[in-house]
Amino acid sequence: MPAAAAPRVATRSTRRLSEVARHILFPSNIVTTGWADVEAQCAEWGDEFDEWQRGAGRIILGRDDEGIYTATVGGITLSIPRQVAKTFLVGRIIFALCVLYPGTKVLWTAHHTATLGNTFRSLSGFARRKSVAPYVKATRRGSGKEAIEFVNGSVIFFGARSQGFGRGFDEVDVEVFDEAQILDEKALEDMVAATNQSRHPHGALLFYMGTPPRPIDPGEAFSSRRRAALAAIEARAAGKDVDDVDSVFIECSADRNANLDDRKQWAKANPSYPHRTPERSMKRLRKNLVTDDAWRREALGIWDDNASAVTSLISPAEWAATRGIAPEPVVTCYGVRFSIDGASVALAVGVRPADGPVHVEVVAAHPTSMGQQWLVDWLVERWRQASVIVVDGKAGASVLVDELVARKVLARRILTPTTDQVIAAHAGFLEAVRRKTVAHNEQPGLAQIVAHATKRKVGTAGGWAWHAMDDDTDVTPLDAATYAWWAASWAKPPRHGRTDSNRRAVVM
Repeated sequence: MPAAAAPRVATRSTRRLSEVARHILFPSNIVTTGWADVEAQCAEWGDEFDEWQRGAGRIILGRDDEGIYTATVGGITLSIPRQVAKTFLVGRIIFALCVLYPGTKVLWTAHHTATLGNTFRSLSGFARRKSVAPYVKATRRGSGKEAIEFVNGSVIFFGARSQGFGRGFDEVDVEVFDEAQILDEKALEDMVAATNQSRHPHGALLFYMGTPPRPIDPGEAFSSRRRAALAAIEARAAGKDVDDVDSVFIECSADRNANLDDRKQWAKANPSYPHRTPERSMKRLRKNLVTDDAWRREALGIWDDNASAVTSLISPAEWAATRGIAPEPVVTCYGVRFSIDGASVALAVGVRPADGPVHVEVVAAHPTSMGQQWLVDWLVERWRQASVIVVDGKAGASVLVDELVARKVLARRILTPTTDQVIAAHAGFLEAVRRKTVAHNEQPGLAQIVAHATKRKVGTAGGWAWHAMDDDTDVTPLDAATYAWWAASWAKPPRHGRTDSNRRAVVM
């Protein structure tokens, strides 16, 4: 009987950071570094690093002659492809800092909840490791409440920016912006301010991690950081004196004109391939990233600096210009939209004041696998204050209407729109944005949807409704908000509605 094969042990790469990174920028005033302490702590936990990771750690945690992080002002930007273990490196740095400096407060954010969930599962699994667990007090789970708490008072909070995470924190010492290629300026402003009162002895740290943005992504914040870094690198290469560099920038990428299946280019883009990231993992990623453009960006890290911008129907600037505060309503209407594939349903509210624009908010959006009871209960409780409830979508509209009527909601208050009304609602909403006769309260999730929404054809006379520009966006909440605005723009106040002590738009 043949002997069992020995388990494969990943070899440790000895390539230096300068050998694997296409671009590197770091401050010239680094005198010492906190990396040695971090690496020693990680060694106690059983982790070791490739040589390029050690080089990155030294400059990320570089300190000046006063002991302050040299990147505390400009932050650390990592333009690194998927499958390169950047989460491993940054995650270990943060865990070690939390242990080494009691009371450290960290915010770890991603745009998508799925990405954030994967990161939280990975780091909470690390927290359960036998050598790490004695340092960890608790791991909290729950939608929007994920956190890892340490015995010494340090804590890492996790949240998705698409769900509005990041507001209301203060005295934050470290922030991680994962998926930084999908990071708008508003979210950045809201969160960076939380570090202004950091009490960390070496200063606060901001990490921006991502891959090259798609043309439709709100990636200007990430792109501008890269442009500034490349300009400084070019100036240094030309022999110019560049003393004001206050950030770290590291980019790993293949050649711009690379053969997309050339294994040498894979290794050039991914310093973890093939010793830690095996070929089968890269092949799996290649198969699942269905377009060559996605493979270039996400697996090979190639930036398309000449890509023409593809814009949404409503620009971020146009949408931002219509923000406002929920008014006292004269008319309140609700919009319900079931997605075309039947996978999700969204609820929105529109309120028309005595004077001024109709105000819209998304109340909730959930997968239809949760059922409709939450939606029925919500509307039954509030329908008397509503002039109209618009319900659209073949996947579930008729069932919802039947349930509402069975619960004594007046049928005349419920409207299932015709094709002409669908067209009128969407055309009117777009015109309202441009005329600023619609307002909203800057819900981050809705803003992201607006930034990724274009047209899909409806009817045969040039009509349209919302359509997502990418597979990651669900425009159902925007459809619901459109219907809520449309109904509120023309409906009359209900003749027998009860008054409510709090008549402002209600958001779940």
